[in-house]
Amino acid sequence: MSKLDEKIELYSSKLKEIDAGFDAELLAKVTKGLGPSIYKKDAETIACSSDDELATVRNSFLKKKLGLTLDDAELDAAIKDVCQKMGSSNRNKYRAIFYYLLAVAFNKESIYA
Repeated sequence: MSKLDEKIELYSSKLKEIDAGFDAELLAKVTKGLGPSIYKKDAETIACSSDDELATVRNSFLKKKLGLTLDDAELDAAIKDVCQKMGSSNRNKYRAIFYYLLAVAFNKESIYA
């Protein structure tokens, strides 16, 4: 099993706790799209307590990658919603799962087709 497959398996098991009916193929594509960042402990996770990190998610992922043109308040609300969905006590908010949930929330799965 490759390192990528191991990461996808890890993220799949964690995502099952949040959404039992998730799209495994989409999760795999989101994970692969993150490239080598998934192998770096700090880059692999998102800190919902860091305003700078959440701004990066908004600007780099939601606006640039997904092409969303909503105002920042709406995008920030969606990010906060995903933070809550993943659990405030969950210290490992994996970026791949976070991005997967945002892509689904905005119906942007086609970006990874």
